[in-house]
Amino acid sequence: MPTSIDEGKDWSLQHFQRHQPDTVTDVGPGDGTYAKLLRPHEPDEPGVWWTAVEIHKPYIGRYKLKAKYDEVHHLDARRAPGHLYHRDLVICGDVLEHMPREDAVDLLRRIEAAGAWHILVSVPIVDAPQGEVDGNPAEEHVHHWDADDMEDVLRSLTGGRGYGFEGIRGHTLGVWWWSRRE
Repeated sequence: MPTSIDEGKDWSLQHFQRHQPDTVTDVGPGDGTYAKLLRPHEPDEPGVWWTAVEIHKPYIGRYKLKAKYDEVHHLDARRAPGHLYHRDLVICGDVLEHMPREDAVDLLRRIEAAGAWHILVSVPIVDAPQGEVDGNPAEEHVHHWDADDMEDVLRSLTGGRGYGFEGIRGHTLGVWWWSRRE
């Protein structure tokens, strides 16, 4: 679904406020969950530049993404140009379960290689089968993540060097924030 449950959102907001990114790319924003959650807590000046990468074109109009984001791209995140991931923060909120595991891992590696400073990941960590929703085949849950598997993937980025991460495991979602080490 183009929405997300509230679990882990307060934790994500705390990290956003602590790190204060200047640029954000939201991968698969759906209805704009993270923009709605985080944008009201931006510093007043100079403001944060928000980019959305949305695979399902009807969502752009239906959820008024152009009003929620400074820049909106109708693209499959797996094929998006790397400069869209050279950001202070890249959000993969409830999106990695919609692609094969190998594609999700490759996407995370591309984001890291592009120079993202922080990456926020949220995925269901319970069995949550889902097919097409509202005519959007990209809503199908293709891979079931468990928390240990996601943490293994995060550890494997840059050969275990370069990032430190922390996360929480809720009843339904696992949420991780990791940052490039200085």
